Amino acid sequence: MDATFLMNNLWIVVCTILVLFMQGGFILLEAGSTRMKNAGHIAGKTVFTVGIVSLVFWAVGYGLIYGEGNSIIGFSDFFYGDATTMGEGLAGSVDFFFQLVFAAIAMTIAFGGFAERAKLVAYVIFAILFSIVVYPVVAHWIWGGGWLAEHGKQDFAGSTVVHLTGAAAALAATMILKPRIGKYNKDGSSNEIAGHNQVFTALGVLILWVGWFGFNGGSTFGVEDAFFGYVALNTQLAAGAGAIGAMLMVWAVTGKADVPTTLNGALAGLVAITASCAFVEPWAAVIIGLVGGAFVFFSMRFFDKRRIDDPIFALSVHGTVGVWGTLSNGLFATPELATVGRPGLFYGGGFEQLGVQALGVVACGLYAFIVSWIILKVMDKAMGGLRVSEEEEIMGLDLSEHGGYGYPENLTPPETKQKTRAGA
Repeated sequence: MDATFLMNNLWIVVCTILVLFMQGGFILLEAGSTRMKNAGHIAGKTVFTVGIVSLVFWAVGYGLIYGEGNSIIGFSDFFYGDATTMGEGLAGSVDFFFQLVFAAIAMTIAFGGFAERAKLVAYVIFAILFSIVVYPVVAHWIWGGGWLAEHGKQDFAGSTVVHLTGAAAALAATMILKPRIGKYNKDGSSNEIAGHNQVFTALGVLILWVGWFGFNGGSTFGVEDAFFGYVALNTQLAAGAGAIGAMLMVWAVTGKADVPTTLNGALAGLVAITASCAFVEPWAAVIIGLVGGAFVFFSMRFFDKRRIDDPIFALSVHGTVGVWGTLSNGLFATPELATVGRPGLFYGGGFEQLGVQALGVVACGLYAFIVSWIILKVMDKAMGGLRVSEEEEIMGLDLSEHGGYGYPENLTPPETKQKTRAGA
C-alpha cells in the first residue's frame, strides 16, 4: 500500500479528531460565558446535538454537499457507506468523517443564539433541519462544486461555509427568542450578565485554538509537501494578532484590558484567517488577525446597542469576523498561492476576486439567515414558542429541562441540603 496514501489519510484522521475535540472547547467557552444554573444544559445539549448532526450528515448531508447534482445541490451518496480504502487522495470514509465534524461545528455556532432561553426540543428539531436545508446548501455552493465554486470563491477552511453560516442562523434565533430576562432596561440601556467562570472560558478558547490546527491544517488534505506547516504558521500568527488587537482596542476605549474581549479576539483571529490561511503571506495573516480582533470589539458593542442579546458573542466572532475573513482573500491572496480564483487587489488582481468574495458573503449569509428564520418561525408557531417560560428561565435550564443541576452542591436549595444531611 502506498506510504503517501497512508500518511495523508492518517493526517486527516488526526485532524478530524482535533476538530471534534473543539466541541469540548465550545462547551467550556459557552458554559463559562453564561450562568452556573445553565452549565449542565449547555454541556449536554452540545454532546447530543453532535450526535444528531452525525446521523443526519450520514443519511443525507454528505450527499447534498458532494453528491452528483447541479450547481445548487447534490443528489447522490445518501446513507453514505463507501468502504474503499485505496486510491488517489483520501479514502472515502476518511473524507466523510472530516467533512462531518465541520458540519457539527457550524451547528454548535448556530446554537450560540439559543443560549440560556430555548427549549430543549427546539435544539433537537433545528439541529435536524439545519443539517439538511441550511449547511449542506452553502457547503455545496462553495466546496461541492456549486455555483460559487465555479466563480472561484476562496474559502479554504470555512470562514463563510462554517462560521458565517452558523452565525447567520444564530442571528435568526437570537432575534426570534428575544433577550434574556434582565438583559435590557426599559430605557434601552444594557445590563451585563456576566459568565460564571472566566477560567472555563479561557480554557475553552485554548482548546479551540489547538483544534483549529486540525480545522485549517487538515484542509490541505495531505502531507506530501508539508504545506500544512505554512497553513499552521498563518493560523498561529492571526490568532495571536487577534488577541492583541482586541485587548489593545478595549483597553484604549474603556481603560480596562477586558478578559472576555481579549479571549474573543483570539477566536476572531482564528475565524478571520480560516478562509485565507493557504492563500496569503504571513505578514498579511498578522494584519488579518489584528483587524479581526478590533472588529470583534466594535461588533459586540454594535449588537448590544441594538438590543440583540448574544451571550457568547457568536454573531461577532463568527459572523462579523467571518465576513472580514472571507473578504480578506480579495485583498491579500497572492498569485503564487491563489490556487482557486484570482489574486487579491493588493497583488494586481483588481477587484474581481474581492467581488466574488463579497458575492459569496451576501448570498450565503442571506440564505442561511432567511431559511433559518423561516424554520424557527414555523417551529415557534407549531410549538407554542421556542422559549422556556419566565419561571423556567429564572430557575435555570439545568433544572427545568433536565431535572438536575450541573453544579448540584452549589445550586441545591439550602433546605434540601439540610434534609439530605439529616437523612444521612
